[in-house]
Amino acid sequence: MLRYLEEHDLRVFDFPDPEDQQELPEAGAVAWRLAVDLYGGHERESFDNKWNRFLDSVDPAGVRAIVVGAWGETYDNGSGGVVQHLVDARDRLTSLRAVFIGDLEQEEAEISWIEQSDVTPVLKAYPLLEELGIRGSTDLRFPAVRHQHLRTLRFESGGLPGEGVRGVAASELPALEYLEMWLGVEDYGGDATVADLAPLLAHGRFPALRHLGLQDSEIQDEIAAAVASAPVVAQLKSLDLSMGTLSDTGAEALLNGQPLTHLEHLNLEHHFLSEAMMERFRAAFASAGTEVNLEDPQAPERWGDEEWRYVAVSE
Repeated sequence: MLRYLEEHDLRVFDFPDPEDQQELPEAGAVAWRLAVDLYGGHERESFDNKWNRFLDSVDPAGVRAIVVGAWGETYDNGSGGVVQHLVDARDRLTSLRAVFIGDLEQEEAEISWIEQSDVTPVLKAYPLLEELGIRGSTDLRFPAVRHQHLRTLRFESGGLPGEGVRGVAASELPALEYLEMWLGVEDYGGDATVADLAPLLAHGRFPALRHLGLQDSEIQDEIAAAVASAPVVAQLKSLDLSMGTLSDTGAEALLNGQPLTHLEHLNLEHHFLSEAMMERFRAAFASAGTEVNLEDPQAPERWGDEEWRYVAVSE
């Protein structure tokens, strides 16, 4: 569960239930988290009611960030209603700069159970929005969009649809500095290919991009090979290929590709590298000043003569 939005220096504050009489902070002093109690029985407050009560209880014009948790049983109730609430309030939430939709813990819903929707109306309604985060990808849609001020775009999923990846890659986001995509596995909808990623790996698509995360993928070796020669890498300060099935094959491609020593951070956490390959990485970056994360090494599972590697997040 989100507790702090670092880019905006805001702690996350849970908007209280009706019976809770605690004093509310100033509208712009926190990131407001709105969620229904999934364990509150039939008497629980609806998300619609909580949303309206929120707008009536704070100064909407001062709100800078909104985090949306459970809006109901998310496995059969997509985020379209949440998106519409945000769109309808665009003339009131005039200072809104950050939105995160789907802040649920595993106990509330597995990530693959979180049903989303077309989230791009939020960007269209808030031309000054700087950060958009989405957790869950069932029915997620992200058609290509143009937005002048978005700086951070984050997708957390166990299977990001290729259609959505292609939409991001075709978008015009000249201010985008941070892009993170958990690509996941095909069994949970993650059917994006390296070809889908090609436009965003090219030079010039996102001129301000400084961090690229292509994570949690069952084709992590193929992604590593594509990244090894991708023009976009030269402009990055940090690269994240963690959480996936990266093996010595993908790592070899990274070492034999373009220099990566200009990076400040290279994250390969949760990987399937041999000890010898990890030593080669440590030696390659020893004098470069690049912080390389090789934590959480995994061992493949064996079924007979076959090896099976797994991503960190799927279901």
